[in-house]
Amino acid sequence: MADQARAAKMADRIKVIVAKALERGLKDPRLGFVTITDVRVTGDLQHASVFYTVYGTDEERADSAAALKSATGMLRSEVGKNITARLTPSLEFIADGIPENAALIESLLTEARNRDTEVESMAKTAQYAGDEDPYVKPRVYSEADGDDLDDEDDEDDADDAVFESGPRP
Repeated sequence: MADQARAAKMADRIKVIVAKALERGLKDPRLGFVTITDVRVTGDLQHASVFYTVYGTDEERADSAAALKSATGMLRSEVGKNITARLTPSLEFIADGIPENAALIESLLTEARNRDTEVESMAKTAQYAGDEDPYVKPRVYSEADGDDLDDEDDEDDADDAVFESGPRP
């Protein structure tokens, strides 16, 4: 097993080699505007997954995938000539989902923004379901109410006596 640093260096080198080979151009008319986004090499340096994106329609993406698949042998020999490794890793081209994921995230953000503005407009016209202040306020007794504060305190003391004594046998 090679160390991760060597695998990362080899992946970077393969990315540059494949990108330059595609830039110089393959003689395949199906190949569109291809960008190599990432390369991942296995720990034993035997296999490299090359991630790419294609600018264009779905048909152009499919044509570019077919062109890359047919050019895999030529690109592998180009990688073998330009790296210093005992064995040349096999190449696998995988279409990267970055554009589709970005479009999905953008649509989800737009939907969330629309829902937020809808909720904000509903909140401006909202009314309380009950009273504006649903919390019970403590009653304040006064002499004007005609309540005798001393009598009420006596009743509370009697109630407290029952609770303090605990349950009856």
